[in-house]
Amino acid sequence: MPKSDGIIIGIDAGTSVLKAVAFGLSGRQIASASARNRYETGEDGSVTQSLGQTWADCVSALRGLGEKVENLGTRTAAIAVTGQGDGTWLVGSGNAPVGDAWLWLDARAASTVTRLSAMAVNRARFEATGTGLNTCQQGAQLAHMDRFMPELLDRAETALHCKDWLYLNLTGVRATDPSEASFTFGNFRSRQYDAVVIDALGLGSRRALLPEIIDGTQISHPLTAEAASAAGLIAGTPVCLGYVDMVMTALGAGVRTGGQNAACSTIGSTGVHMRAKAVPDVQLNEEGTGYVIALPIPGIVTQVQTNMGATINIDWILRIAADLMSAGGREVSYSDLIPRIDAWFAEARPTNLLYHPYISEAGERGPFVNAHARAGFTGLSTRHGFADMLRAVIEGLGMATRDCYAAMGDMPSELRITGGAARSRALKGSLSAAIKAPVRISDREEAGAAGVAMMAAVAIGAYRDMDSCIADWVTPLLGEAEMPDPKNVERYDRLFEAYKDVRQAIAPAWDKLAER
Repeated sequence: MPKSDGIIIGIDAGTSVLKAVAFGLSGRQIASASARNRYETGEDGSVTQSLGQTWADCVSALRGLGEKVENLGTRTAAIAVTGQGDGTWLVGSGNAPVGDAWLWLDARAASTVTRLSAMAVNRARFEATGTGLNTCQQGAQLAHMDRFMPELLDRAETALHCKDWLYLNLTGVRATDPSEASFTFGNFRSRQYDAVVIDALGLGSRRALLPEIIDGTQISHPLTAEAASAAGLIAGTPVCLGYVDMVMTALGAGVRTGGQNAACSTIGSTGVHMRAKAVPDVQLNEEGTGYVIALPIPGIVTQVQTNMGATINIDWILRIAADLMSAGGREVSYSDLIPRIDAWFAEARPTNLLYHPYISEAGERGPFVNAHARAGFTGLSTRHGFADMLRAVIEGLGMATRDCYAAMGDMPSELRITGGAARSRALKGSLSAAIKAPVRISDREEAGAAGVAMMAAVAIGAYRDMDSCIADWVTPLLGEAEMPDPKNVERYDRLFEAYKDVRQAIAPAWDKLAER
């Protein structure tokens, strides 16, 4: 274990909050500071964010961290940055922003995704990237801009992602990392750009917009004097460009431990389901969905499926309950009912009631893509009450998780869970039974910031490689394995077949219901 009072600062620029977190070199979290993220939405499907404000928020978070940690500047051994994935952050002459960033939430490229997905070359693009095409991605957004807003790209010199923009402000270097570069424009096997992919997106003439690819575990750049002055740190401090936040969170939460690959699900508003795999073990599905995202470990990637609606399904049914309970002038918030979830779940007798959790108005994206997909109960009868419906909603999240892992091959032998909902006994039990594997919960408070800070710990030589860093930073914080209930495993096996049958059979009806 490293013997130093040095500090690594992990910056995690998420969609909701930008955080700066201080860690000791052996992984102990010392303090954190944050700034609330801001973005604008438009009726045309646009979701945009100011580049200048994002950098100002980063400076604010770093300054706030300095107020909590004595002598932060002189004690900082390295800084590492990750952030929300996908999206398009254009910079031009003098590193000035070319308009606001298009976030991963932006839906304007939908027609371009439809057009590109129908082309014969799209399968070759998918085979190289391992990633299904969707409106979130910079490739689709650039292709849309090139066709409908070419003046934007004419003014741009480089297309960055969120963390890349912050890295530019910290170091003056335009670059991106192997994870975002390869799942968007490259090949996950080589972690480099791929001409087949770029041409399939119709972006051959815009190739110069793609920045240099650097691996933050091997290359760092010094903090500039200007950035140091703004943030209250020391010029020359090594800065590491992390991988995309999705895999940084998985790394910090235990997607790999003891040199062994595992699975990790983040259960938040959306569900993110990831399996660490050696490159030859990746199984690409026929539907062409999901992501393959490199980890900062040679030869190891994460295969990912994401479902659009996870805890927002629970929020929905609790809001209905809260509205009904607020009658007569008594105000009840849905958040007041969250502590009652486990009791309601236990109260409900296991039945054959199914729920498909496609509550998002964006439809579903994993393991299938259908913008018209909608939520629904199947098997509802007069004997079912509110507790039964709530239980079906939670079990539906277990079914959706299994559906995602099934698209990547066999069920994982163990699952690590992150996200606030992971504390629910009902949800943990449902996930465990659905995938027929034990679950562990990490006590790591800020997994994304920790994951990127681990990259810096390797980069500065505090650890010889990522697996030795994981042994100190991740493994000790994993809780005991919680085994699935054998009776629930058998029941979920049976229900899952019906779950798949219903979602496949009802798809034509979703399309008809979407007609105006």
